[in-house]
Amino acid sequence: PLDPLPLVTVVTPSFNQAQFLGAAIESVLSQDYARIEYIILDGGSTDGSVDLIRRYEGRLAAWVSEPDKGQTEAINRGFGMAHGSILAWLNSDDIYFPGAVSEAVAYLQAHPQVGMVHGAAYYIDEAGTPVGRFPSADTNHKELRRGAPRIAQQAAFLRSTAWRMVGPLDPTFYYAMDYDLWVRLSA
Repeated sequence: PLDPLPLVTVVTPSFNQAQFLGAAIESVLSQDYARIEYIILDGGSTDGSVDLIRRYEGRLAAWVSEPDKGQTEAINRGFGMAHGSILAWLNSDDIYFPGAVSEAVAYLQAHPQVGMVHGAAYYIDEAGTPVGRFPSADTNHKELRRGAPRIAQQAAFLRSTAWRMVGPLDPTFYYAMDYDLWVRLSA
């Protein structure tokens, strides 16, 4: 049976991104979805990020600030700490629009055969103002293998069961770890 209100774990990897991190945190904590487990993995920032995270620590499930090998390691570590049946990661320079989590959960609940859902996303400037739309669209394994990047990582939510089947992120990828994950999920 489907959980009527599944726990969603959101992981934010960050390193020296204090100028963006507050907006990312606020966009997660202000969602209208009641069951979010929020984990922040900071790579040992020295720019005030830790002070910013501490302001929110009562509303976080967990946070860590220590040197790591980059965002891939941080995301894998965060997902390893996760209790949610739905997982997502939001980079520290991205934001969720209001209702993003609720919409993703509703879709996954209505389509139990689907392992991941992704939606529209926007490129934003330093003030959080949309400056362009990411060309998100339906895709399949064949198109992904041909290099058609149609999944906006910041708008992707996947079931933890799918993650356990194909995860973790490949640490040899520094930037394209999400794309590699989409290809493996689609297979």
